[in-house]
Amino acid sequence: MENLIAEKTVNSYTIKIYQDNDPTDPREWDNLGKMVCFHRGYSLGDEKEFKDPEDFQEYLQKNHKKIIYLPLYLYDHSGITISTKPFSCQWDSGQVGYIYITYEDIRKEYNTKKVTKEIKEKVLAILKLEVEIYDRYLTGQVFGFVVEDNKGEVIDSCWGYFDTPEEIIEYVEETVVKYYDYQLEISL
Repeated sequence: MENLIAEKTVNSYTIKIYQDNDPTDPREWDNLGKMVCFHRGYSLGDEKEFKDPEDFQEYLQKNHKKIIYLPLYLYDHSGITISTKPFSCQWDSGQVGYIYITYEDIRKEYNTKKVTKEIKEKVLAILKLEVEIYDRYLTGQVFGFVVEDNKGEVIDSCWGYFDTPEEIIEYVEETVVKYYDYQLEISL
């Protein structure tokens, strides 16, 4: 089984949080932004339209008023982590690519003719969140839960959570445990 991260007993149930060792790559989801990365040692992101950084830079120069984008930085030392802000280590980090979206795609997504300042702010927040989620995937911060009854029998489980273990426990207490408590009440 996966690595046990946290455990909490609530009523007659034990909630166990494990590291998910086989999570789905969040870049396979229906994301708003496109992530283009160039690294000789890793296949990162999801955009393979550009052959090299210079090709993407040329695209940026031609379309800089028609896209919203953020730089991507990678820190590579005993594992990798990605961010929209540079890391302080000049030896093991550097810019690896961009996350971006075209105004055309924004207009389609938000069903609007004009990309307003408010929409731009929303889009930037979503792009940053997509990078944070991808970083959780790259750094192994994806979890699952198992709920056991007082006999140690597994009564529920789910995997692929990009939340913190504490957030997952709170969610399971508020939903899963309450559901099983209710089922127990109505069966008595």
